[in-house]
Amino acid sequence: MRTVLLTGSAGFIGARTADFLLKKGFRVVGVDNLNSYYDPALKTFRLKELKKNRAFKFYKADIENLQPLRNIFKAAKPDAVINLAARAGVRYSLVDPFVYLRTNTLGTLNLLELCKEREVKKFVLASTSSLYASETMPFKETFAVNTPLSPYAATKKGAEALCYAYYHLYGIDTTIFRYFTVYGPAGRPDMSYFIFMQKIDQGQTIPVYGDGNHLRDFTFVDDIATGTVLGLKKVGYQTFNLGGNQCYRLIEMIRLIEKVMGKKARIKFYPAHKADLRATKADAGQAKRVLGWTAKIGLLEGLQKTADWYRANRQWVNKLHPLQA
Repeated sequence: MRTVLLTGSAGFIGARTADFLLKKGFRVVGVDNLNSYYDPALKTFRLKELKKNRAFKFYKADIENLQPLRNIFKAAKPDAVINLAARAGVRYSLVDPFVYLRTNTLGTLNLLELCKEREVKKFVLASTSSLYASETMPFKETFAVNTPLSPYAATKKGAEALCYAYYHLYGIDTTIFRYFTVYGPAGRPDMSYFIFMQKIDQGQTIPVYGDGNHLRDFTFVDDIATGTVLGLKKVGYQTFNLGGNQCYRLIEMIRLIEKVMGKKARIKFYPAHKADLRATKADAGQAKRVLGWTAKIGLLEGLQKTADWYRANRQWVNKLHPLQA
């Protein structure tokens, strides 16, 4: 059985990826700092399910801190590292860019340095579609990403650059994924679909920043986790878009949430945020050709699964406290 060290294992994408790895027979060593950017109760919920599997071992640690990570590497002896630990959220990166730099860039450097020390030859990095600032769509991996529009995107670009340096210098086989607007059950409560679903259910007004015509390539979390596991394949150094292959306007997504919740939304519009991209759409052809990956779950089906999870967990989900950052 191969061992994968998975950072961000209590996170939205991380927990789902851990579950998929375990089902495929991998031993998973999870690392997460369980920070309070959003209510840790959600992370505890995800971890509780993972800890039922004896092939999962968890360490509470921060990838910003090198020495504790070094001890984990020594004990775990991983064959591969998947780095899903990150400070997420474009807008808050304008408030505290320093924490994004420490986690997204320095944290990635720490992991790469330990891969070099321990001779771990496979590294997978979660990056972001927020790197694309071009108005030409669909976005392709070959597009220049030299003009990030937020500190969040800039710190992810730094992480990608470090990955290439360690591939070039030390031969660490590297897969980079640029995820496109991930959604699904047990997601982050600062994400729009989560806020919309909860407020529509409670009869509250939902906030929409802009005119509602922003385009997004929504991608269900199970599709993202499937692609991430496929990223363990030996590829040299390659970057892949993982996107749902179909764009929806934000207002269209709201209408679909109304459908799965069986309630109408009350909407209040606010000025668009300057760090938000107007539109995103992935060209995921590279992932299909090299990894055999395509998105399987459409937006309506994915929102229905998400609504079912929300209703099943509504009692405690509605008690989650607001963002702490």
